[in-house]
Amino acid sequence: MAKSKLNLTVSRIAGLQCDLDGKGQPKITYYWDAKTPNLGILVTPKNTKSFIFETWFNGKNLRITIGKTESWSITDAQAEARRLKVLTDKGVDPRDERAQIDEEAKAKRIKGTAALVVWDEYILARKPNWGDRHLADHIDMAREGGQLITRGLKKNQSKIKEAGILRPLLAMPLNEISRDKVEAWLKGEVAKRPARARIALSALKAFITWCGDHPTYQKIVRLDACDRLTKALPAKKAKDDCLQKEQIKTWFDAINKIHNPVIKAYLQILLLTGARRNELAGMKWEDVDLVWNTATIRDKVEGTRQIPITPYVALLLSNIARVNGYVFPSPTAKSGRITEPRIAHNLALEGTSLPEISIHGLRRSFGTLAEWVECPAGISAQIMGHKPSAIAEKHYRRRPIDLLRQWHSKIEKFILDEAGIPQPQEGATGLRVVA
Repeated sequence: MAKSKLNLTVSRIAGLQCDLDGKGQPKITYYWDAKTPNLGILVTPKNTKSFIFETWFNGKNLRITIGKTESWSITDAQAEARRLKVLTDKGVDPRDERAQIDEEAKAKRIKGTAALVVWDEYILARKPNWGDRHLADHIDMAREGGQLITRGLKKNQSKIKEAGILRPLLAMPLNEISRDKVEAWLKGEVAKRPARARIALSALKAFITWCGDHPTYQKIVRLDACDRLTKALPAKKAKDDCLQKEQIKTWFDAINKIHNPVIKAYLQILLLTGARRNELAGMKWEDVDLVWNTATIRDKVEGTRQIPITPYVALLLSNIARVNGYVFPSPTAKSGRITEPRIAHNLALEGTSLPEISIHGLRRSFGTLAEWVECPAGISAQIMGHKPSAIAEKHYRRRPIDLLRQWHSKIEKFILDEAGIPQPQEGATGLRVVA
């Protein structure tokens, strides 16, 4: 490559143009400073001009861009070219120096980054591996708070939504989330909501671990931020909330006062099927066969399971309007289906003599109440979608849907009898009931 050398001046640089190739098109062209060895100017076909440094290093041609001619003065570019030449003469690769400078600048830039920004990046990266509920929970833990809540409350009632449980920590710069600060936060949260604090600490620990593996954040995150803090949590108690036989009528009376027909049907079907809250909430009409009275439930154990639709459940389903593809739709939810039945359930039970019953407690109630009709444990477990717990259950029990239906209908009838509700005749569509 022939080198055109010239004495660099501002006006001369402004007049530099690209040479033309054999087809008459402009091509990248280099001009070289007559005063400073190894300093040149690169001109592109778009008339972009940059100072460059070029030399031989370790037997290979080395070319580095110093900067745009409008940003660098000629004097500064000449000084930088001489400095780079000194480095290469000492056997130092200027690219390594630049990489280190860029890395330090990047670290300084992200050092003050709010953890909340990184949390959003974390959610985006992990989202494909999470279920809807897990994703919503992570978003909720970082929410800003301050919004007015009226949904699910009694008329003329409202309250202000609190900030997410992790919001105070995530509002800090990532590098400032230390073990001392997490410990202080945890003590305050354990006093107010120990169960939620346990979940939040687990989520925070997973987030910190992810940051430790991330090339951008691994040098600034404090990996010990959540170390040895589980001892501050109270012992986890196994939940045993469950409706007893004598409480069934009170529960049904309270639930039947709910004005929302979808929530009302959903809660009753939860109790009458023993299904998990999300697998029932996510059920679609394509999964329901009201001709053969069967339903396909997508569970977390086997993938799917088929259960019978008992007479009263069929009646409840036949009275739900088909708004969209979901059996239990919600016009206000982004997902199109109900996502938070606890508010309506808790409000319905206010003022009753019943103890606190969780949504999962309804599933527990089904398994317990099934024993009153002496239903085989394996059958109720199969209806509920429990993982088989014995060799015989795993390999030698393949119960047909009609056998499940026989026992499931008995369980339903027992529950309805205690509630004082007549069970519809088998195969009815809601027109006839029998005492």
